[in-house]
Amino acid sequence: MIEILEPLELTPFQNTSVAGVRTATDTAMLAIGSRTERAQANLNFGRSSKSAIGTLVERPTRYVMLVHLPNGHGAVAMRDGLTATIGRLPAHLRRSLTWDQGGEMGEHRAFATATDMPVYFCDPASPWQRGSNENTNGLLRQYFPKGTDQSIHGPVELERVAHELNTRPRKTLDCGTPAERLDELVDSAA
Repeated sequence: MIEILEPLELTPFQNTSVAGVRTATDTAMLAIGSRTERAQANLNFGRSSKSAIGTLVERPTRYVMLVHLPNGHGAVAMRDGLTATIGRLPAHLRRSLTWDQGGEMGEHRAFATATDMPVYFCDPASPWQRGSNENTNGLLRQYFPKGTDQSIHGPVELERVAHELNTRPRKTLDCGTPAERLDELVDSAA
């Protein structure tokens, strides 16, 4: 069971929003400085921020999982989509999740309880604290350009794009692929 620390001395966004979505103001958010990071996640917004694709990156391997959000990108939809997606990773790789302070993670306590995985929040306006995810979002723009409707991409298309990214050699992995690195981690724990 995950212990939620309360209250933390954080300064959440005050009365700000991203595309009309209130940002998180939960004083029980876990501070990023105390994390043992494993995964980073975010939303890749479409036209007018009306649609989005969730992105999840297993940080050490750069393995990408995309979250299909057919019912919008509010807190409940994000919780359900992330829970289903993260459940595909082996339990020993589900150590923690790092997110920005967007309102779409308003259900972070329920997510943490369902997955036994703590959620850490970046400091405001600090995207570099999720650098692997920001880099991945840049790569995803090759497939899902800004200003386009993200809702037209179904789960099969998202799996195809994730597979392409996961089988693409990365300099940061000594020219290995995220899929190879993930397989090595899974095999080493067996």
